[in-house]
Amino acid sequence: MKTTDVPRYTPDWLELRESADAAARSPELIEELRPRLSGPPLVIHDLGCGTGSMGRWLAPRLSGPQLWILHDRDPDLLDRAALRMPRAATDGSRIAIATARGDLKRLTASTLDGASLVTASALLDVLTAEEVDGIAAACAAAQCPALLALSVVGRVEITPADPLDAEIAEAFNAHQRRGDLVGPDAMAVASETFARYGATVRTHASPWTLGADHAALTAEWLRGWVGAAVEHRPELAGRAEAYLRRRLAIAATGALRVVVHHRDLLALPASRTLGAAA
Repeated sequence: MKTTDVPRYTPDWLELRESADAAARSPELIEELRPRLSGPPLVIHDLGCGTGSMGRWLAPRLSGPQLWILHDRDPDLLDRAALRMPRAATDGSRIAIATARGDLKRLTASTLDGASLVTASALLDVLTAEEVDGIAAACAAAQCPALLALSVVGRVEITPADPLDAEIAEAFNAHQRRGDLVGPDAMAVASETFARYGATVRTHASPWTLGADHAALTAEWLRGWVGAAVEHRPELAGRAEAYLRRRLAIAATGALRVVVHHRDLLALPASRTLGAAA
């Protein structure tokens, strides 16, 4: 499966999940990253930027002038992201924005010339191993760190439990691996790949914890989770429809708790000429 075949994500879905993403991402990895950032200015490439939620989360956590280069294949999402990026860092320094429309297969060391950081959110698990290798190779050649957040790991906890939970989860995970996508194996694949290029790799848990305060997100996530499972295993359709009704009814009361497990990854290049830290 090529990157260009990956389903487009709607702005509504990306907006709905932004607060949960922000709460889940690992600030601990940023502290490890800071001493390895070169600048000023910091030059940050945001891959598959969507509506720009990663930039809105990370840019205020870095000091000094920044140039964010937003990458996405969807021009509408690029426009939304550029408009909504912060224009000043936490210390008041200027943040400049540029956009780059295109396929990740075009990412090379020359694309990353002068880059301080490559970042992405909820991207790795919708790539193939070849595409992960391309990102790791480009980062290694450019001697650029990578901070890649919110990759699913194939584990979901739902309370109260239901007899169909495990079967739906298994079918969903299989759907995530369709067409050679790494899916829930993203962390293992990316960790091994970046390490093969000489990077030091750190990972940190970044789970969504959804409860009564996230009713709309929980309902939409449930619909997508069950829908993907049925797409992979159509024979589940009848039981899955009843399952979804049960789950949505409990969620509507505020009594459903869902933990969707993710991990964040930081890859630090083997060597780098250090500049001013952020």
